[in-house]
Amino acid sequence: MFNDYLIARCRIRIAGADSDLAAIGLRSFAPFEVAYDPVAEVAAVIEMNGSPAVDEAALVELTRFELEGWGGAACIFGRTEGEYVLRIVSPDGGELLYVYDRGTDHVCCNASREVPDMSAVRFGMWFMTALATVGRDVTPVHSSAIVCDGRAVLFLGESGTGKSTHTRLWRENIAGATLLNDDSPFIGFVDGVATAFGAPWSGKTPCYKQEEYPIAAIVRLSQAPHNAIRRLRSVHAIGALLPSLTPAFGFDEQLQDKMLKTLSAVISQVPVYHLECLPDAAAARLSFDTVFGNRE
Repeated sequence: MFNDYLIARCRIRIAGADSDLAAIGLRSFAPFEVAYDPVAEVAAVIEMNGSPAVDEAALVELTRFELEGWGGAACIFGRTEGEYVLRIVSPDGGELLYVYDRGTDHVCCNASREVPDMSAVRFGMWFMTALATVGRDVTPVHSSAIVCDGRAVLFLGESGTGKSTHTRLWRENIAGATLLNDDSPFIGFVDGVATAFGAPWSGKTPCYKQEEYPIAAIVRLSQAPHNAIRRLRSVHAIGALLPSLTPAFGFDEQLQDKMLKTLSAVISQVPVYHLECLPDAAAARLSFDTVFGNRE
């Protein structure tokens, strides 16, 4: 069985008995499902219910980190000569294994509806999608994305800095502002124009929209006892954005180069700002007026 999903205009094909992701509990994928087309170009094929194998002797560990879900599972990202490997291990010993063939863009994984915590499967799908799209000038960005006047603004920042609060303040105080995604929109290009895309991953806010908008601006937030905003020059703009891309990719030279290529292309046409702010309506109005000008 096959099910196709279109994410940031990249077709991801899921194969296997559990290929219908919404049916196995990943309902956020439903808005992104498209008709299966056997001749369409695909960014990657992810084989569910598989028996992935790894040459452990050839495996080089790149980094490891903790996953919030599955009881704080450990994630180990590595590579062999021709593959990327993501291993997710729960505290009780359960394991999800994703093996990405770099030559064929084929993923074999043992994910299925039997996994007790679907958040781990959801994360694995996000990671494999990021691997599949990064070479196509498309990458997820840890941010909260708002849409206003037909364009998107992405708000970045470390966890707890108020990204979701700031986009909520936009929706409460800026006429016509709507949420595109609250955790992991993708950025890429449509006809050469830097574009933000909705995605099946939106953190704790269920906002899964198959929509895309030109990017008006990118804003990095930091908490402060005042509201102030300034535009960043190119080098500082890259520094502001890079921490919000897939952190594990920074441990692989090829993946890092691909991310930097996309970033450079985005900031060549999109202004990047740093907003020091309070969690108040005045901060939302300041960032709106800076990006769009005062409409009133």
